[in-house]
Amino acid sequence: MARNIEIKARIDDFSALYAKIALLADGVPDIIDQDDTFFVCPHGRLKLRTLAGSRGELIFYQRPDKAGPKTSFYALSVTEDPDGLRETLSLAYGTAGRVIKQRTLFRLGQTRLHLDRVSGLGDFLEFEVELDDQQTEAQGIAIAEELLERLQIERQELVDLAYVDLLKLKAHPHSAR
Repeated sequence: MARNIEIKARIDDFSALYAKIALLADGVPDIIDQDDTFFVCPHGRLKLRTLAGSRGELIFYQRPDKAGPKTSFYALSVTEDPDGLRETLSLAYGTAGRVIKQRTLFRLGQTRLHLDRVSGLGDFLEFEVELDDQQTEAQGIAIAEELLERLQIERQELVDLAYVDLLKLKAHPHSAR
C-alpha cells in the first residue's frame, strides 16, 4: 500500500493561509469539489469520493487518530460509476457518514497541501507528504514538521480526528469518540 504523512489543522483565516501557501507552492492550485461517503469498515476507513461528473475514487486507509504528523497507509481505485458503487457499498456495509467539501489543492515537492472548506465544520489545512519506497516515516515527519513551522501553524490548531468524526462529534457532542 502507498504511504504518506498527514497533518490536519483548523484555520481561522483562509485567505491569509492561501497567500502563504501560494508563495511556496509549485504552481497554481486546483479547486476540487468532493463528496465523500464513508462506509462501515472494521479494519480502517473506506470512503467513496465523488468528483466532478461521473468520476469517483474508492479509498481504503488506515491511520491513527492523533494530532500531529501521522502515517497513513492507503489504497485507491478509480470508478466511472460512483453513484452505483455508493448504492452497492451502502447496501453491503452500511454508511458511516458523509463529508462534503471544497478543496484547494496545492503541490510543494512531494507534498499535497489542501485548504479545505468543509460543510458544517469550517476551514482546515491538511497536508500529505507522499513517501516513496525508500523514505522512512521519520523523513516524512521531518518534512511535515518543517512545513508546520514555515506556515506558522501552532500545535493547538492541530486536529486528531477525521472530518467525518468531527461532524459526528458536532452532531452528538456528548458521545464518546
